[in-house]
Amino acid sequence: MDKPNAPPPGEPLTLRRVAIDTYRENVAYLHRDCAVYRAEGFQALSKVEVRADGVRILAVLNVVDDSVIVTEHQLGLSEQAYTQLGLQEGAPITIDHAEPPRSMDAVRRKMLGERLTAADLHAIAFEIADHRYSKMEMAAFLVASAQAGLDRDEVLHLTRAMVDSGDRLDWQEPLVADKHCIGGIPGNRSSMLVVPIVAAHGMLIPKTSSRAITSPAGTADTMEVLAEVNLAPERLRDIVRHHRGCLAWGGTARLAPVDDVLISVERPLGIDAPGQMVASILAKKLAAGSTHLLIDIPVGPTAKVRHMREALQLRKLFEYVGDRLGLHIEVVITDGRQPIGRGIGPLLEARDVMQVLENHPQAPADLRQKALRLAGRVLEFDPDVRGGQGFAIARDILDSGRALAKMNALIDAQSRRTPAPQLGTISYEVGAEQSGVVTAIDNFLLARIARMAGAPMDKGAGVDLLKKLGDTVEQGEPLYRVYAEFNADFKFARAFNAEHGSGYRIGTADEVPKLYVEF
Repeated sequence: MDKPNAPPPGEPLTLRRVAIDTYRENVAYLHRDCAVYRAEGFQALSKVEVRADGVRILAVLNVVDDSVIVTEHQLGLSEQAYTQLGLQEGAPITIDHAEPPRSMDAVRRKMLGERLTAADLHAIAFEIADHRYSKMEMAAFLVASAQAGLDRDEVLHLTRAMVDSGDRLDWQEPLVADKHCIGGIPGNRSSMLVVPIVAAHGMLIPKTSSRAITSPAGTADTMEVLAEVNLAPERLRDIVRHHRGCLAWGGTARLAPVDDVLISVERPLGIDAPGQMVASILAKKLAAGSTHLLIDIPVGPTAKVRHMREALQLRKLFEYVGDRLGLHIEVVITDGRQPIGRGIGPLLEARDVMQVLENHPQAPADLRQKALRLAGRVLEFDPDVRGGQGFAIARDILDSGRALAKMNALIDAQSRRTPAPQLGTISYEVGAEQSGVVTAIDNFLLARIARMAGAPMDKGAGVDLLKKLGDTVEQGEPLYRVYAEFNADFKFARAFNAEHGSGYRIGTADEVPKLYVEF
């Protein structure tokens, strides 16, 4: 029997804001006893179309039995969906079945190993941007693309479709520089040094970065220790025009929004396939208005790319797609044998960056050297800088304090973080099991430990390295220190260490692996 206050089918429901962060997925909530729910035959996790006042959004339906969340005459929307709809609580609202995404046929063909056309990938991208895909359907696309692989033309088409799905910045300048590392190396925060060096030289370098996908920190996570990174598009433009650069999160502007949605699915799945990665990186750079891009591919035994052969293939793919999209790309292959710097985790990595900028005597030499080499290559995009001169110019800008001044100007322009985050209050040390020389450091395992400890969500969590490749150690001497903010994370990290070991190998000096570098 119908409840007395439940509206009949077809009648509007009342909008209610449900304060749940569903992270880039629109979610709607209906009470199980709602007459509309029963009459229309909705099912949990089905796609629905929500309409009100001429506005339409698509959402995934969740069915609830608790009237505290929504009553029989209400339709609840998650924070993401409520913000997108843009109406006030109490507004009349209707709900109907959503048309399934037509491009799922293409996804099913990809699952069978078929090659997708430009039209297929364009349709997939635009339906994802329109929130027609559930996270399960996006996961199917990502897994199918990773397993079957994307050929170079599919990567090109996907990149173009991602760019077309959102806004595109135009800086009205012939040279807009950027630099990006494909990831996989903990502590590799060279972008936070390249940007102030290049901007201090006068070149335009608007750095919009993603947050960490599978790593303990991304550039945006680390910069957030120092300043605000969620910048509105107009504010971002003002900062870049005035300071010639920025270090911001790219998610606030609608730059290749499909990429942001896909990343929200890739993160829990731990997927980072080469074709998707190239499309993701280049789509974001093109949408941000870049004309010249330096790509850093670290290679090492436990890096994302482990063999020089794979690095060269990846370089060719970047160059192929970039060339056809009018983006000048240079790719450098760098040393990925071990973490860069000492810190792994947002606060510890920010410390390393500021020590290099301040020319601090304890600044990590490997981070400084790598940043100078990369900044030098970016500076050589400037037609007034001759090839081979970039490194010396970058070093002069850093040593003179101009890079530090530029970084402080960017931090203040983006709103300096006060009070600054603090280091995790709980810590433990991991010691060497024997005496000798550090011959290997497992990038992947140390990144996992930092994430177990709470990074990047907890800015002060992470791993502080005390020994690097080639260092001599005595048995029991600390190799690194792990910081956590919460007891649960502390226990997770320590248990992981106990099960998987330190991630260090101790041997003799002649066992240190060959240097991978091709600057």
